[in-house]
Amino acid sequence: MIDWRGVFPAVTTQLQEDGAIDFPATAACVDRLIGAGVKGLVMLGMVGENGVMTAEEKRAVLKAGNEAAAGRVPVLGGVAEPTTLAACRYAADCARLGLDGLMVFPSIGYKTDGPETVRFYRDVARASPLPILIYNNPAAYGVDVTPELLPEMAEEPTIVAIKEESYDVRRVTDIINRLGDRITVICGVDDLLVESVVLGAVGWVSGMANVYARESVAILAHCLAGRWEQALRLYRILTPIYHLDTRVKLVQFIKLAGQLNGVGREFVRPPRQLLAGAERALTERIVAETNAALARIGG
Repeated sequence: MIDWRGVFPAVTTQLQEDGAIDFPATAACVDRLIGAGVKGLVMLGMVGENGVMTAEEKRAVLKAGNEAAAGRVPVLGGVAEPTTLAACRYAADCARLGLDGLMVFPSIGYKTDGPETVRFYRDVARASPLPILIYNNPAAYGVDVTPELLPEMAEEPTIVAIKEESYDVRRVTDIINRLGDRITVICGVDDLLVESVVLGAVGWVSGMANVYARESVAILAHCLAGRWEQALRLYRILTPIYHLDTRVKLVQFIKLAGQLNGVGREFVRPPRQLLAGAERALTERIVAETNAALARIGG
């Protein structure tokens, strides 16, 4: 049973300059995040560069991340596959690797309609005993897991939560109105965290928590405890850097911000390229301003 009340960073997969996976650096990131108080980890989400890994590399990263966590927090594997068959096989492998749960993307190879989306998730759920966090990001993947689709999906006992990333915060209320506490709502947008928790989200799959882990843990803890003044003081400082999590190049923004703060390196795999010019300067400015503001309040 996963306790979803907390921060679940979508962990960066650290790479060497030539694109090879840097397993020791990835393990160091896992250890640092756990030390900062996160409640779980998502390995190979979008931020983990799932889409540019081979099948063998994906399983190696999951194994390494799980070993680095060493049972201290739950580890979820990102399932982002082009077909239902491949997703089912991958979900089953995650169970065999000893992971604690799955974050399941929609089918990457085909934009499913409503009934097809339901069928896809139900099939994946039946392929593995692990609890499933649905990853709903229609802007990125062209498939929208709407509140209307969830009741049928909820007939599968292992479908237990949804990472809501439609950028429509009203969805939190719509999901709770339809399903009560049957499906846990997890915020999937860094700069909608406080807004989502006010409406009933209890967890957060965050990208920029890779860089500002303790601060992100503190914001959510303040929110869940009703300490809104303390939450908002931190949230307003971090919102400019959280905005970068919503851009197309979020992976590059997060990795560069980490490098600037001494957390990992910025290297990515093609077709992604390192940030340059105005985008690089923007990241450097926001990181410097964020760090200065945190220092002023003793953060």
